[in-house]
This record gives sequence, C-alpha cells and structure tokens, in this order.
Amino acid sequence: MYTMPQFFHANPRDKKTSFMAALSMLLIIKILCLATFAEATTSKPLPSRFAKLSRSTTTPGASSSSTDTSPCKGTPYKAACQSLLLTLNTNNNADLPKTPKELFDYSVHFTSSQAHSAIDQLATIFLSQTYQEIDMTHLPGGGMRDCMELLDDTLDQLSNVINRKNDPTHTHNDVQTWLSAALTNQETCKESLLENVKKTRLEKFDVIDSMAKNLSQFISNSLALYVSSYGLPSTSPRGRKLLTDQSNTINDFPSWVSLSERKLLEASVGEIEAHAVVARDGSGTHTTIAEAIRQVAASLDGGGRNVIYIKAGTYNENLKIPSKQKDVLLYGDGKGKTVIVGSKNAVDGSTTYDSATVGVMGDGFIAKDITFVNRAGPNKHQAVALRVGSDRAVIFRCSIDGYQDTLYTLSKRQFYRETDIYGTVDFIFGNSAVVFQNCNIFARNPGTGQKNFVTAQGRTSPDQNTGISIQNCKIVAQSVTYLGRPWKEYSRTVVMQSFLDGSIHPAGWFPWAGGSSPKSLYYGEYMNSGPGSSTSGRVNWPGYHSSLTPVEAQMFTVGSFISGNVWLPPTGVAFDSGLGG
Repeated sequence: MYTMPQFFHANPRDKKTSFMAALSMLLIIKILCLATFAEATTSKPLPSRFAKLSRSTTTPGASSSSTDTSPCKGTPYKAACQSLLLTLNTNNNADLPKTPKELFDYSVHFTSSQAHSAIDQLATIFLSQTYQEIDMTHLPGGGMRDCMELLDDTLDQLSNVINRKNDPTHTHNDVQTWLSAALTNQETCKESLLENVKKTRLEKFDVIDSMAKNLSQFISNSLALYVSSYGLPSTSPRGRKLLTDQSNTINDFPSWVSLSERKLLEASVGEIEAHAVVARDGSGTHTTIAEAIRQVAASLDGGGRNVIYIKAGTYNENLKIPSKQKDVLLYGDGKGKTVIVGSKNAVDGSTTYDSATVGVMGDGFIAKDITFVNRAGPNKHQAVALRVGSDRAVIFRCSIDGYQDTLYTLSKRQFYRETDIYGTVDFIFGNSAVVFQNCNIFARNPGTGQKNFVTAQGRTSPDQNTGISIQNCKIVAQSVTYLGRPWKEYSRTVVMQSFLDGSIHPAGWFPWAGGSSPKSLYYGEYMNSGPGSSTSGRVNWPGYHSSLTPVEAQMFTVGSFISGNVWLPPTGVAFDSGLGG
C-alpha cells in the first residue's frame, strides 16, 4: 500500500533458454496491455493508492435522466454500453439480446473477445507474433511480472463467468465474485506498473492506456448489468435479503469448508496423510517448501487436494502458488514453530504485490499452524507477509507478522479464524470479501512520522461484493491506532462483537488523504466492547454507521457476506454463519 506523503518518504506507491530481443519486447507489450485493461477509473493513471478515484456513474455527455429506458440504463459507462449495442446492429446480428440478462451474457463474451483482440493488435503493431505464440514461462520482473500473474487469474475469472451455465451449482455470489476479482486484478496490475514506472518505460503508454480504458469500462458495465439484472445488492447492504442460516456455535467453520477438509483442519499432525513433508534437516521428502509445492503440483496434475506438511523450523523462502495450482493445504507444527520468512519490500525495489513472503492465487487454499513473516521492518514501508487472491481460502490458527501492509487480502472470498495478525500501517488491506473470526489483531509501534491503521479496504465499484468484516476478534495496540482508512472510493469495513482496547483513537477512522473521505464508503460498528469501543467521538462521515442494527450487522457475517452456507452442497457440518447468541 502507498504511504501517505505527509507521513512517509517519497515513494511511487503510497500505502504502496534466453529470449530473442524481439520476443522480450513482445512480452513487455503484452503484459503492459493486459495490466491496464480492466482499470475502472479515469483515463489518467493513479499516482498512488490514496489519490482520489474518479469513477463517474455516467460517461461525459451521456444522459443521466431518470426517464432513460435504454438497455444501458444503470451502467456506469453508458457510451461504452451504447457502442456495444451499435456493434451488434452493425454486424446485423440476428440474435440481438432481448433482455437485460441476455445483454449481460453478450457483454461478457464481447469483453473477453475484445481483450484477446486488443492483445493481438498491440503485438502486431510491434512484431508479427500473436498472443498464443508467447512463451509464458520466462517473464520480466517488477510490475510486468505482477501483471502477467494477475492476467492469468483474470482470464480464469472471465472464463468462469462465460461457462457458469455448465455448472448448476454456481451462485449469484460466485459470478459477482469472479467479476469483482477481474476488476481488482487489473487495478493491481496498474498500481504495480506505476510503482515501477521508471523501470518499465512505457513508451506506448498512451495507446495502451486508451485501449485499457475502453476495455475496463466494458468489464465494469458487465458487472453492473449482472447486479441489476439479478437484483443483487450494491453499495449498501440495506434491503438485501437474508440468506437462510441456522446457527450453532460461532467458533465453527463456514459450510463451504467440506466435511473432509474440516477433519483436516481439526486433525493432529500424525492424523494427516501428506503428499510431501518438508524438513530442513533432511528427514522429510523435501528440504524446501518451494520444491515440495512444485513436486506435488506435477505429481497430482491438478487433481485432489495438495497436502504439504512443513515441519518445525525457519524457512527463508518467498513462495508463489499460481492460479492454476488449486486446493493446496499447507500445515505446520504450530505458530512460532513452523515459520516462513521473507524480507522483500518497497524501499529495496519490490512492488507491493511481489513483496509477499507467500503469495497465493490458486483457489481453495488452506493454511494451518504456520507463521508467515516479512521481517523488512517499519522503515522499509510496503512489505507483505501473506497475500491471498484465492477463492474460498481458509487461514486457521496461523500468525501473520509484519509492519506496513502485513496481510494483503487481494480478492475473492476468504475466512480467517484464530489467527494472529501483527502490523502498523494499513496492515490488513485489499479488496476481497473477507471475514475474520476469533482473531487477535495487534498494532505495533509505527515508524517515525507514521500512523497506525488496522485496515485499508480497496473497493472501487459499488457493484463489487467485497469488504472487510471483523467479528468476535480482539484489537489491541502499543500506540494510538485507527480502525481503518478508505483506500478506494467504495471502501467497506465493519467491526462487530469485538474487543477494542484503549489505544483505539476516539475518532475510530482516519480520513482519505487530503483531509476528506468519500461519501460512498461504508464503515460500521456493532456491539463492540472494551475501552476503545465508545462511538461518541467517532467521525461524522455520511458513510459511517456508529451502531448497526442486528439486520445490518447480519449482512457481514459468514453466511450473508461471503455466502458461506451456499458455496458447497450441505455437508451437515455445524457452523454459525450469523451473529450467534
């Protein structure tokens, strides 16, 4: 995350076989193009995460009349939507969409085809090669490598949406999650490029940015069309229908943790059969975690859960689990016993995304009884210990240890239980839909001139189903700390049924850089306790809710917010998806 200029050193991000020369150039062009394609912002690049995002609800010159009855009514970028309709007419398409749902389907297909077409067009401008001819195994560094990783995931998300009708078990929440993640990924690509702008030298940036703006608007429109066509919630949870959720105990897992996986989470080390065992002393099948991840991925060929046991010890490794490697379970001997340590950081040249000690994109990731550390320290600014862009991810009985930007909850649906999180500036940040239950959140003493913020949530669109929910947790600090500040225009965070110690600043929340906060944010508190829980001195922002009603708070529980009780068929597992007793 970029650090705020008034508090930190100058930094482009404020929170936060060899190739032929021609092929290398093509790689760069391709990655830069894809990196910027889905940014749902203005045509001007964002200078930092805290520069005010300008997401207008209408395109300049487009009518915003309430009497608008066109198929594009309600889309954030009407001109882009109208150009889509014009394309249909121009092509004399006999199967023109007749309903909003049909228009959504066509919009997603059109968006996907436009993305691939644009990639090939740009490649053709510089070299006579196409997207399919690029070797994906060797990539340049910095922001460009980030963009390629995020692109892989974005293409998966769009494919999921297109193929959703082949899977009768998919839910509306699934589709909204996939499209939300696609936007988040591309926003992250652009930020990584801006962090490394001096290295990347975007000679054709204007051309790429123009194409990126057009495509990002189609993606944003697709998400808006889906939300409106199916009557899904948008910016505020008010009025959203409750999902059916009968509760048991609040300490149990959401229903999307299957019975077999619950047994894995609750089992002792000796009861779990691992596909690989990592031990520094050579007593396992591998001596490094990275080697075990590669071997298991190759041997299982993507089928079944990848179970890797990491024996006690300190492992100095930076790990990446890509989008294609799903259902990975890493488990250790306990907090402070099995420790994975890295030190990559912004000051030494890493992008925030790439600074992660462990970065996970493959869906279904589970971590148990492990400590994740970024030891760069407070003066190195952005330094991520764990980054998660995995859908239906579970982090159980772990410790996540760092300073600024400790935990990057990048995208999709995530659940954290009985996990300790240490940090200073914005140390829980990202744009996932995430629920923390029964976790210990510790704010350390910040660096010189810094302020502590527990959260910085990055929602850029009212149609994204993302946000941070902290439930039944304990928040304590060594110095004055704020519960959060809004990273993006539609930032959404709720703290409920949690203990807040006396270090929490009476205002609770800190404003957007420049002294203001967007009216479109959504911050809320519900039935918190402790000396820092009083809301009498809290901010008076329009989007802040000092005392949520039980119905409003229910929207941010496991069952409602991340639809935990409908992600998988009923398993009979006892869990509390609601507020509990």
